[in-house]
Order: sequence, then C-alpha cells, then structure tokens
Amino acid sequence: MTANGTEQQILSWLDGQREAMTNLLREVVNIDSGSYNKAGVDAVGAVFERHLAERGIQTERVPHGTYGDCIRAVIPATGAGAGNRHVVLMGHRDTVFPDGTVADRSFRIEGDMAYGPGVADMKAGLVMNTFIAEAFKKFGGARNPIVLLYTSDEEIASPGSRPVIEREAQNARAVFNAEPGRPSGNVVTGRKGAWFFKFEVTGKAAHSGGRPQDGVSAIEELARKIQKLHALTDFETGTTVNVGLIEGGSSVNTVAPWAKAQVDVRFVTEERRLEIVEKIEAILAETHLPGTTTAITEGRQFLPLNQTPESRNVFDLYTACAAEAAGLKIEGEFTGGSADSGFTSAVGAPTVCATGPIGGEAHSPTEWLRLDTMVPRAKAVALSILRLEG
Repeated sequence: MTANGTEQQILSWLDGQREAMTNLLREVVNIDSGSYNKAGVDAVGAVFERHLAERGIQTERVPHGTYGDCIRAVIPATGAGAGNRHVVLMGHRDTVFPDGTVADRSFRIEGDMAYGPGVADMKAGLVMNTFIAEAFKKFGGARNPIVLLYTSDEEIASPGSRPVIEREAQNARAVFNAEPGRPSGNVVTGRKGAWFFKFEVTGKAAHSGGRPQDGVSAIEELARKIQKLHALTDFETGTTVNVGLIEGGSSVNTVAPWAKAQVDVRFVTEERRLEIVEKIEAILAETHLPGTTTAITEGRQFLPLNQTPESRNVFDLYTACAAEAAGLKIEGEFTGGSADSGFTSAVGAPTVCATGPIGGEAHSPTEWLRLDTMVPRAKAVALSILRLEG
C-alpha cells in the first residue's frame, strides 16, 4: 500500500526528528527517577508536560500521594474517527536506579549508541511516543483518538499506576507499550506474570550457649520453607520460584527470633498463577518448628501477557507497517520479564509490547540504546495508528 498525503507528511516529519528526540532524551535521562523517588519521577513528568504544552497539547495529572503522578494527554481523532475507540501509547518514567546514579554516569553518546540510567528502559520509549503524538497534533490523520500515558512505578509492579492503566485500556482499540525493542529488533508478544512477596517468620529468642533449648529459631524455620519453595520451580511449565533476599536474627549468640524473605514467582498463564499461589500458601502455612509463626507481609503482581487473536491482528498490522514505513523486519518474542502490558491485555485490550527503540542490558550500569532506531520505530507505530480500522 502506498502512503497517502497525511501519512507521508507524518512519516517525513518524523524522519527529521532524531536530533530533537535525542535532546529530549538527554534531559529526562539526566534526572534520577527511581520508583520510590516521587520528586524525581514527577520531575521527569514535568519535562514531558512542558514539551507537550509548548506544542499545544494539554496534559492532566492523576495524582498519587506516595509514588509519582500519572500523566495523561489526548490527541483527538480526525473527522469521523472521533467516535472510534482510542489507541493507548504507554510507558513508565521510573527506573531501578538509586539517587545519585546520574551524577556517576549521566547521559552520553558514542556513535549511534546512547548510555545512561533508564535510557532504554524506558525513557527512550516515552520520547518516541511523545513525538508520535506531536506528529498527529501537527498533521492530523488519526482514525482513533490517541491517549498518551506516562506512568510512574512499573519497576515495582505499578502499585499506584495499575488502576489508571486498566481504566485507560478498557475498550481500547489497541495498546502500544513502548518498552525497549529487543536487541534482535523484535517486539514482545508474550510475557510471564510475576508475584513479588515478602514473608516473615517469628520464633523465640534465647541465649544460644546458655539456654538454646528455650529458643525457637525463625531462621531454621525459614530455611526449611525456602527448600520447599525452590522445589516448586518447573522449567517445563515456565513456573519459577526464587527466594532472592533473606535476613534474620539479632546476634550471633542468640537463637533467631525473626527471619524475613523476599520471593520472586513467575508464571505463564493465570491458571498457573492460581496453582502456584495455592502451593506457596500451603508451604507457608505448614509449621516445622512448633512455636514459630509465618505471615505474608507484602505482595505485588504483574499479570501475564498472552497474545489473543485481536492482539495478533494488531501485531500483524504493526509488522506490515514497520516494513513499509521503515524497511524493518520485526517478529514477536516471548520473555520471562513482566511489564504493564499484562494489565492492558487482561482487560481485553489488543496489546503489542516493546515497540520502543532498540536497547539492552536494562537495570545494569551498561544499559544501552540504539539512537538510530528511534525514528524508524516511531514511524512503525505512527503508520500502524493511521492504518487501524475502527
């Protein structure tokens, strides 16, 4: 299919935006915005708000008292498209990095590669979405209203943003989640769900030399539970259980009166989630040492992303548009990593994930982004929006 006039205007305009995209990316990467740094996450949001306002795009904040606010903007559809279902362009502003990371390793460029905290995961995706919205504001042509969503806490399973995400995804025609494109250039069509939880074991303190028989070791009880939890891992079904952090005890010569653990559970489907949760709860309920008690103290979860027929249709459209608009050959991949796209898929929104620029080594000091993929990936999403039906 040959691009029509509006399509060609949008694609041609995006072709000239690499430098402007890079400048905006530099500005937002050079702000510390760990998930628990509300001020930093909101400061990143303010940069995007200012950029959009200068281009005549109004934004609104959905406030949150603990985590960063969500930011929302709408680009109306053209003409008869105003009544069509909306398209969501989504991404998160938070990173996994502590305050002070930017001072240690700020944004830098080496050839076509950019480096810095959150450069790929996923501030580049937010920049890309912003310029796509700007293009539609400038030239029109969207058959569907476009909702821009900048969330704030995905790296900790979106405790504040999830209700906003699910509300925006309801009845959406499509969701493009701009997590970084895979190093292969592919997008993500399937993700595992995840349950992160903490639990605590309480025992009884006693002098470990003088009266050890009077104590009940919370650490021993925890250790026995850990063995059973790890035995639940089943690589064939894709279910994994990992106790990643433990702590406990008060001194080396005291029978431990307490012990804590943090656990990462992954699963491929909702059915597997229900199965593994039931088994974990049974393990935690079983007492090995009389006098100990065990309780889950905190839990958060991501839902799995499973490709529905409707999502497959949007994926097929996207890959065709990527080939036409930018000469890209893109396929779908499955990954064990979780993301907000699981929430949108679960409410029935056709979802394609990892539509952002290509990057890798997320959550590490060597995180990288291919700057030469920002424009082509933006063109792929833009043409997909232009070609959506209804």
